[in-house]
Amino acid sequence: MNTKKVGYRDYLNLLITYLRPQAGRVFLLAVLLLGGIGLQLVNPQLVRRFLDTAENGRSLTQLTQTAILFISIAILAQILQLLGTYLGEHIAWTATNNLRADLALHCLRLNMSFHKTHKPGELIERVDGDINSLSNFFSQLVIQLGTNLLLVIGVMGLLWLVDWRVGATISLLFLMGLFLLNRINRHLVPRWQAVRQIQSDLFGYLEEWLSGTEEIQTNGAKAFIMRQLYNLLRQRWRRTQSAMYLNLLVMGLPIFIPTLAYVAAYLWGEVLFRSSVLTVGGIYLIFYYVDLVKSPLWVIQRQVQDLQQAAASMNRIVALLAEQPDVDEGQGEMVPSGPLAVQFDHVSFYYADDKETRVLEDIHFTLLPGRVLGLLGRTGSGKTTLTRLLFRFYDPTSGVIRLGDGNGRFTNLRHFTQSSLRQRIGMVTQEVELFHASVRDNLTLFDPTIDDQHILAALNELGMTTWLANLPDGLDTRLEAGHNLSAGEAQLLALARVFLADPGLVILDEASSRLDPATEALIERAIDRLLVGRTAIIIAHRLGTVQRADEIMILGDGRILEYGDRLQLATNPNSRFAQLLRTGLETTYG
Repeated sequence: MNTKKVGYRDYLNLLITYLRPQAGRVFLLAVLLLGGIGLQLVNPQLVRRFLDTAENGRSLTQLTQTAILFISIAILAQILQLLGTYLGEHIAWTATNNLRADLALHCLRLNMSFHKTHKPGELIERVDGDINSLSNFFSQLVIQLGTNLLLVIGVMGLLWLVDWRVGATISLLFLMGLFLLNRINRHLVPRWQAVRQIQSDLFGYLEEWLSGTEEIQTNGAKAFIMRQLYNLLRQRWRRTQSAMYLNLLVMGLPIFIPTLAYVAAYLWGEVLFRSSVLTVGGIYLIFYYVDLVKSPLWVIQRQVQDLQQAAASMNRIVALLAEQPDVDEGQGEMVPSGPLAVQFDHVSFYYADDKETRVLEDIHFTLLPGRVLGLLGRTGSGKTTLTRLLFRFYDPTSGVIRLGDGNGRFTNLRHFTQSSLRQRIGMVTQEVELFHASVRDNLTLFDPTIDDQHILAALNELGMTTWLANLPDGLDTRLEAGHNLSAGEAQLLALARVFLADPGLVILDEASSRLDPATEALIERAIDRLLVGRTAIIIAHRLGTVQRADEIMILGDGRILEYGDRLQLATNPNSRFAQLLRTGLETTYG
């Protein structure tokens, strides 16, 4: 994760970005808050007037008018506070929901090199947990922390108007409290940030462990997993404990500072009253204002912890947004229609975190439109990496990859937009990713523009109408992440999904698991129909699939060991491919 220093400018930019679309609401909220604060500050003046009026023996009518005005202002202040609370929550949740959506989209745009080093559970905690903390903070900041800080400032100003000596003394005490709070906050924010980080790690490991429940149980790894879980929980407890110990100092400030303020009010009140500088109403006003800020101080204290945790979350959010894709968006060209040609021009690749080991070394070949390439090699030979480079999950370390059309025109892969590139290349992997949704949504990937007639025509074209008829609710059958489909049926669905997308290049990473003959035959027919009029690269695990290929490439340690026409290689007794045919593909590379 990016560890650059996050400053106030980053915070301000983030706030402006997500509050600007609600500028009208923000302005109205500011008016409501300032109006409410003003009313709270005015009402004590009415109490002072009431006391002084009673002391001077004025009429009951004047006292009644003052009391009615006091009650009216108090009711109006409550109405403004209610409206401000509603509007503030609306602003906060709208802004943070937009931030959550943008952050999720940002993560989806980051390349595989980023996702290799960050577990899904960790990213879920960052996208949802951190922003949820920020959402709570924003709403509390606007309604409670912000309002009460302004109220304290207003009270300090009015105390100066009552008497400059009282105002100066109490202001000095509150400035001292603010200074102490700021000093403590410098040490608390990193501690809360450490808590947020360990929580992300915990969610990442939980996601990993829950996904691997079957392997953990069958291999007897439960004791190890639980020990790891206890270690993570212990780390989270220790980091939280460290932050809470320091937070005790913050909790003591709302007791310590008002106590000193009351002492100062008693001392100055006695001196000023005896010297006839202040009336009884004036003395009451001092104590009323000191008491008025006591409750806001408690609220501020309770929000300081949210402030510290939100600052830690803000640091992590800004740092995540600072992560940039390793692969650029492209130069705006669109991938041509029809079957695509593929050209690797002396391509080499190694991962950025392991520059000593080249995954691919000097790969050079051209696959013409409509041809099928069978890709063979042992595990770790570079087959999967080669196909990922076509999707631009990574860019080559050296060399150029090009796509061409039927007219022999080739274009550098970097010139195409990523969206165009991934629309024109389809892939079916060994593990099919299915969603908790209907068959229809799994086929269209939630694209409402694809109608049922188009879906049914595609399934009929692939020979899958019998498969669809056997589903309990047809296209409306709900899939529970594939648990109610066999491996073969999931592959059929993935093939239909690619067929609907109508790509010009299809990449098939065949599943090595054995299927029942009926399902296998259905899959073979679907693949035959899918490949008509399309270029294909097949990572082969079976001799039957190899027979479908026009060309064969055998990789070893990231290099091309053999490449050529399948029939020519098959009839050459000295070729590696002929040896595979004699010994059996599964035996050699299975």
